[in-house]
Amino acid sequence: MAEASALASGLRRGTLEFCVLAMVEFEDRYGTEIVRRLGEERTLAATEGTIYPLLSRLRRGGMLDSKWAESPSGPPRRYYSLTPSGREALSTFRTEWVSFRQTVDRLVGTGEIA
Repeated sequence: MAEASALASGLRRGTLEFCVLAMVEFEDRYGTEIVRRLGEERTLAATEGTIYPLLSRLRRGGMLDSKWAESPSGPPRRYYSLTPSGREALSTFRTEWVSFRQTVDRLVGTGEIA
């Protein structure tokens, strides 16, 4: 079971940032909302300890912008949005992901290499 856990962790590490970018592609979202939504996906197993540092890294790297806005309930929230660089990175990932996934499915799916 440890091997499966390590495998899942490696897959998450390589794709989680693009899942975050996709979440804010069409709508600004705040950190807790992102954590909650990703936490609903069992295979992603994303926690606050993973997502908040990732959000900061993406913001520092120019992939995300953020702004503070009043909340209808409670303190102000930091909302994240996609920058043009983030949009380009997400587009590139989608293209590469499709090709990568198709290759892996072809090779692993049947166990035979044609």
